[in-house]
Parts: sequence; structure tokens; C-alpha cells
Amino acid sequence: MKNKDKKVKNDDTSKSLDNDGVVSHTTEAEDDVVFDDIEDNDAFSDKIKKIQKKLKVCMTERQEYLDGWQRAKADSINTKKSEEGRRKELIQFSQEGLLLDVLPVLDSFEMAFSNKKVWESVDKNWRKGIEHIHTQLVNVLKQYDLKSFDPLGEYFSPSQHDSVESVSADTKSDDGKIIEVLQCGYVLNDKVIRPAKVKVAVFKNKE
Repeated sequence: MKNKDKKVKNDDTSKSLDNDGVVSHTTEAEDDVVFDDIEDNDAFSDKIKKIQKKLKVCMTERQEYLDGWQRAKADSINTKKSEEGRRKELIQFSQEGLLLDVLPVLDSFEMAFSNKKVWESVDKNWRKGIEHIHTQLVNVLKQYDLKSFDPLGEYFSPSQHDSVESVSADTKSDDGKIIEVLQCGYVLNDKVIRPAKVKVAVFKNKE
């Protein structure tokens, strides 16, 4: 060989002699593939990062939408409950006002019945008719859960009783007891809408 730098090619492999006579091999195709793989890996990695970033944003937005929807749903439920509560209170208030207007009629019946001597002197048939009307009225009011209570013998309670007079008690054990009921009390849906008018015994120590 006249020139040491002469190259001998075999397929895709090039052989060259350097100044020391050593044959070196170079594969051009393989070198290109290696560089292409590196570039592809970097591009793929960048795509993954972008996808991950977008996914993170989507997850954040999804959680925000979910939280907002849950808050809106809770607000809607609370609003519905509040409206139902106000509606029930309005109905009860209307019923309470109506029933309070009717109570004086019941008082009139009770007052008439309380004087047994006078009441029994009235014509029997007329008396039975009045008693029947009273019973009908009481039954109608019971449908609204209106109940009367007579606290005779109980201890006085400001939330249930209205003391109109104090009477001297003979013993300490009777102190605060109701000894006479002048007017029955009434309860509507476990709420006292009219306290009973009563006389209360008061013990005074004379020592």
C-alpha cells in the first residue's frame, strides 16, 4: 500500500490506517442511531413532563370544581331545611294564634260547668246539647295536639303557671304548692301557649 491513510470500506464499516499502522473501525450508521436515540429520549422526557404538568393542573381544577359542587350542594340542603323549618314555624304560629282565640270559648264552657248547682237546674235536654257541643270542640282541638292541664297540688313553676294570689300555708311542706286553679293551662306541641292561673300557698315561719 502506497498511502498509510488509505481507507478500505466494507459494507457500512470503514477501515483506516493511522500513522502507527493500526486499523480503526468506524460505523457511521450506528453513530447516527445513538445520537438519534438520545435526542428522542430527551423529547420524550419533555413530553412526559408537559403531560404531568397538565395532569396536575387538571387534578387541581377537578378538586376545586368538586369542592365547589359539594359546598353548593350543602348550601342547597341547608337552605331547604331552613325553608322547611320556617314553613313549619309559620304554620305553628298561625295555629297558635287561632287556638288562642278559641280558648276563651272553652273558658266560658268551663265556667258554666263549674257551678254544678246552677248547671244541673237547667233543662236536661238543653244541657246535654251544650255538653255535646263542648265535647265536639275539645275533640277538634285535640287534633291540633292542643292539651289542657290542671296543676292542682303541684308546685308552682313560672314557665307553666301564672300566680294571681298567694295564700298562707299551715305547714312548710305546702310552701309553693298550688291550692286552687282558677283557669286551666294549655299546651300546643309540648309548648305552653297559655299558663294556668292559680293560687299558691306560701308558708311564713312565725318563730
